Amino acid sequence: MEGNERREKLLELLTASKEPISGSDLAKKLGVSRQVIVQDIALLRAVNKNILSTTKGYILYVQEKERAHRCFSVRHTTSQIEDELCTIVDYGGKVLNVIVSHPIYGSITTDLIIETRKDVYDFVAKVTAEKTVPLKELTNDYHVHTVEADNEQILDTIEEELRKKHYLVD
Repeated sequence: MEGNERREKLLELLTASKEPISGSDLAKKLGVSRQVIVQDIALLRAVNKNILSTTKGYILYVQEKERAHRCFSVRHTTSQIEDELCTIVDYGGKVLNVIVSHPIYGSITTDLIIETRKDVYDFVAKVTAEKTVPLKELTNDYHVHTVEADNEQILDTIEEELRKKHYLVD
């Protein structure tokens, strides 16, 4: 299968899926290595395909309707990750990413796409199972989340709740 044809099939697989697909699964389905998938994803992104890399795999992000977005600067302990993310999703937010501003490497952004409590629990379980350090630990627990919601009022409520829990950094 030629590169253009493979990337077309890759887009079809991502379009048809409601859930993220791992790079390994995409590689198996397309009969190539995972590295080829990583390269194809980069090429598709270069032509403005909105493919996100999450902890669960790749997903094609299609915004169905205009939604409100806000960045929240937050700080909390690692043991409070679950509570912070549940607060956001419980009030109707979708956590698109986490951003840290590293003194040497600059801005580091990682897509999360967390919109349900199950997503939160899966994320926390994966961080624990992989014995990895959350990005926020690189910046003394300071980090930013881009959150999406149906409207500004929902974002106002999320902001208020994060402030009540002393997670919000002004």
